[in-house]
Amino acid sequence: MKYEAVIGLEVHVQLKTQSKIFSASSAEFGGDANSKVDPVVIGMPGVLPVLNKKVVEYAVKMGMATNCTIARHSIFARKHYFYPDLPKGYQISQFEEPICEHGFIEVNADDGEARKINIERIHLEEDAGKSVHAEEYVAKNETLIDLNRAGVPLIEIVTEPDFRSPQEVYQYLTKIRQIVRYLEICDGNMDEGSMRCDANVSIRPVGQPELGTKTELKNMNSIRGVERALEYEIQRQISAVADGESIEQQTLLWNANKNITVAMRSKEYAHDYRYFPDPDLVPVLVSDEWRNSIAESLPELPEARKNRFMAEFKLPEYDATVITEEKELADYFEKAALTSKDPKITSNWIMGDVSRILNDGKITISEFSVPPKGLAELINLVADGTISQKIGKQVLDEILATGASAQKIVEDKGLVQISDVSAIESLVDGVLATHPDEFARFKNGEMKLMGFLVGQIMRASKGKVNPKIANEILRKKIE
Repeated sequence: MKYEAVIGLEVHVQLKTQSKIFSASSAEFGGDANSKVDPVVIGMPGVLPVLNKKVVEYAVKMGMATNCTIARHSIFARKHYFYPDLPKGYQISQFEEPICEHGFIEVNADDGEARKINIERIHLEEDAGKSVHAEEYVAKNETLIDLNRAGVPLIEIVTEPDFRSPQEVYQYLTKIRQIVRYLEICDGNMDEGSMRCDANVSIRPVGQPELGTKTELKNMNSIRGVERALEYEIQRQISAVADGESIEQQTLLWNANKNITVAMRSKEYAHDYRYFPDPDLVPVLVSDEWRNSIAESLPELPEARKNRFMAEFKLPEYDATVITEEKELADYFEKAALTSKDPKITSNWIMGDVSRILNDGKITISEFSVPPKGLAELINLVADGTISQKIGKQVLDEILATGASAQKIVEDKGLVQISDVSAIESLVDGVLATHPDEFARFKNGEMKLMGFLVGQIMRASKGKVNPKIANEILRKKIE
């Protein structure tokens, strides 16, 4: 029997605000344990939470970016459970009336067709603290509690069970991370916990409408890790059913070292949390005026920017997708492309040599020392034939080393490309005289020697000969 997977996601996004959701403590990542704690966070008697307005604004932005309906009226609820890193005994969240509902994001299905992933809701909540087990300063069989993370603002993005493969999940999470970075509401770093994903997965026979028993996967600290955990769990469930076993509804932890899932606890239901409206917080009211103001502040989103780059700069879809993956990279490209003579060549340089330099130096485009206009100047020198592509790469390295402009480096070092036909013909004749055997084989039809001979010409000219003209002269020699 053939089975299909049914997957739904819950993505937690830490919002990049200065202070926590209901108190004035810093929400910044890091710092000494329990150094960012206050009476509200730990639930001291007599204290009251005060909602951070910026948190609501960020949630509304995310809702708009994912095609959600923004609620005019939403309320907070208390979600009760006992855990050492939750000192109040409840988490402030939203249940019956979330801030955003009924959105969607499109991904490409395995058959290449667009699939709409429906977003059931986006709701606000506070993060819990962190239990620390396996650190060098923690004794064996001991757990310490760090409450720095408690009270950090979150949005939880809950999808319908619309995914049918781990690959679709990978695309979706990549788009979510891209959107939060474009909106500048979160850095999207899963390895630091600022974006986290839990996945609910079940299997069913292909064509059967009823859902199977689901398991929940946790402890996945990268998008690739989510994909691998789902691949394993889907296969585990298929194998179990094939062996006549039943699937137990439970929460599983992904062990990335062993590439297996491990049972954590039986899965909770909503009624287990005893949700009820939080009496200390008034409803959140989003007026038309406020909503319109937030909408006007939205940046151009990744998909729209990709489509514009394809239309305005005539980029292929692949180039536009790569260039717009990061907002800063797209900003850099656009500034360079508006100054350069050829946007396509600009994208080639950014995806090629610039990306190589970024990867080798483990830096981002914002740390790249060559400004967009400086790169465009170099690209124009290559495009108009002043210097060759090979010399252009050397000039880029020189710009990085000295900070000088491309034009100055070319002039000072005498790197202008040789395009004079008679001068190049003289060089060609010299190379052919030095390599008579290769030239004879070339004349007899061994066209693969063209590359060798051009290489020798480039070497003789220290890379300054126009290779196109050299090719043309060589071809004429055998006509």
